[in-house]
Amino acid sequence: MESGTSLVWGHSALKLVVDVSPDGPVAVRALTGPGGRQDPLRAAQPLVELLVAGEGRVRTSQRFSETTVGRRLTYAGSEQTRDGAWRELRVDLRDERTGLAAQVYVRSADGVGACQVRTRVTNQGVAPVVLLGVTSFAAGLAGHRVDDLDLVRGDSEWLGEGRWTRQRLRDGVPDLSLPVHHQDGRGRVAVTSTGTWSTGAHLPTGGLVDRAGGAAWLWQVEHNGAWRWEVGERLGGAYLALLGPTDLDHQWQHRLEPGESFTSVPVSVAVSGDGLDGAVAALTAHRRALRRPHPDRSALPVVFNDYMNTLMGDPTTAKLLPLIDAAAAAGAEVFCVDAGWYDNGSDWWDSVGEWQPSQTRFPRGIEEVLARIRERGMVPGLWLEPEVIGVRSPMADKLPDEAFLQRGGERLVEANRYHLDLRHPRAVAHLDEVVDRLVEQLGVGYFKLDYNIDPGPGTDLSAGSVGAGLLDHNRAHLQWLDRLLDRHPDLVLENCASGGMRMDYALLSRMQLQSTSDQQDFLRYPPIAVAAPMSVLPEQSASWAYPQPDMTDEQIAYAMCTGMLGRLYLSGRLDQMDAGQLDSVRTAVRTHQSIRADLAGAVPLWPLGLPGWDDPWLALALRAGDVTYLAAWRRGGATPAQPASTARTLALPHLRGREIDIDVLYPRHLPAWAGAWDPDTGSLTLTTPAGAETPAARLFRIVPHI
Repeated sequence: MESGTSLVWGHSALKLVVDVSPDGPVAVRALTGPGGRQDPLRAAQPLVELLVAGEGRVRTSQRFSETTVGRRLTYAGSEQTRDGAWRELRVDLRDERTGLAAQVYVRSADGVGACQVRTRVTNQGVAPVVLLGVTSFAAGLAGHRVDDLDLVRGDSEWLGEGRWTRQRLRDGVPDLSLPVHHQDGRGRVAVTSTGTWSTGAHLPTGGLVDRAGGAAWLWQVEHNGAWRWEVGERLGGAYLALLGPTDLDHQWQHRLEPGESFTSVPVSVAVSGDGLDGAVAALTAHRRALRRPHPDRSALPVVFNDYMNTLMGDPTTAKLLPLIDAAAAAGAEVFCVDAGWYDNGSDWWDSVGEWQPSQTRFPRGIEEVLARIRERGMVPGLWLEPEVIGVRSPMADKLPDEAFLQRGGERLVEANRYHLDLRHPRAVAHLDEVVDRLVEQLGVGYFKLDYNIDPGPGTDLSAGSVGAGLLDHNRAHLQWLDRLLDRHPDLVLENCASGGMRMDYALLSRMQLQSTSDQQDFLRYPPIAVAAPMSVLPEQSASWAYPQPDMTDEQIAYAMCTGMLGRLYLSGRLDQMDAGQLDSVRTAVRTHQSIRADLAGAVPLWPLGLPGWDDPWLALALRAGDVTYLAAWRRGGATPAQPASTARTLALPHLRGREIDIDVLYPRHLPAWAGAWDPDTGSLTLTTPAGAETPAARLFRIVPHI
């Protein structure tokens, strides 16, 4: 609906109001869920920011707010359409001086309080224009005091993924008395990722929460390469800008010739009036709407992978056959042979790329191993790192230099690997041959697609800038995945990059599950698994459960609980366990299988808040209709002299005022934890037995009385 000064669009769960009057910038006045408030003042933060070499910013800064072209863009029309469950909006803008036209595309699934946004810029002028940065989405949060806002953000690294913090926005955006100066600020909190490990240092998901009013905004940049998000303060309040690569951060620029267009990377924004939990629920539903249809979405098979703390990249027929039998006996439905299956020696790191099965590891061929997997009722899987070619690989000389990322005429080398450039048809043809051969000749139904190097800013070969070359490669990678799944629609693809180093929804909208970490210490893994649903859907979050025969019964249960409220991802020397240990693992697998259908529609909650890396207690809840599944870990104190408390109170506000039944689902064969419920406060106090072993964990099922 359009009036003289505003454009209103949305549905029952989302409302977008855009100022379109001619006396100010085209800007978001409100993006709210049901009952959300709309600021009565004109919005000042332009909807689109275009940093152009010949125009720059209105005032000197390094932020993406108040670019000269962004302020000048005027409203040129809009269109509202539908595509199945998706409602779509296109907002047209134009800058007469440069001839640049921008189209902002917004789409939202019915009943979901979130939307996906991207911006398309077209040069309708007569001269080339050099783009240095294009926002996918920008908006102000007028009507919400900066002093009342908390910033939620996540840092990440190899073995330490998903370390979230929540702090006052004022801690990063000081009060500068901007009204006294009659100017917007110059600073910002900017979070960026460079190269192709999109979650290697920081997470593309962030949020703002109004402590006073309860409103919350949660966003994600959906790109498998470089990105930036930033928040800062303007005279009218806080603002948010979401972008892909930029010149400032990523050596990206794009020369736009007359008649040419450039489209930004997609981003998504979720909103709620019920605080962070409400925004997480909205973004969770939105992520489900974004995902590609696939049989795995309902099947959710349990995967056994032979790598972690087990064969560690050294598979052979003799080692695998008893492990396959044990995994099948435990209830696994997929068996993935991890790294090493393609190498005749033991030093395969820099020789990968041809992907032919080893003859020395499998004297009667890998077919014997894959046949055993099928005989035991499981789908055979293989580890693959498709985007790299080792410097010693036979493929290194079979492919032309142009099939690799380059700088200054030299192939990029990282950790003794070359990186394929998927813009080149020879690189794509090589990968298609590998996958089709393994699927069609060997019957592989599952691939763990790993990615263990980061080539840096990009390639200058056949590109206007290093960052532009990388962006085109990133997009070619997504197109390759789309075509692969079109050819093999039942093939299951696991997304892995040294664990969780590329955990974004450009990839996860296409691939079926996500490895959350390479962390080998079972005591350190729970905070990663607990934090994962902030970034990844529960049914895609594959956290390792790797019980071992030298573990105590409590340690086995602790390790299994780490994977049970997500995509159970099993490993460990099951073939060397005694009957009681294997029975504990089998029971955990069956328990997970009994609840996994609920997990595929569940919403995450954090009864102890988002996890701290060294917290002595951790908890994750998944709410599925009237059922709440709760996992809790007692990890121990900082030192033996300061053990963790034997009791901890958890907040379950969605059950406040109701009586509940709470049952332990796993493990039932170990000492019970006491649970004291206070319906008035909606709090559950868990108490471990005096003198009980630490660490320990339990999985509960909670239902309210009818």
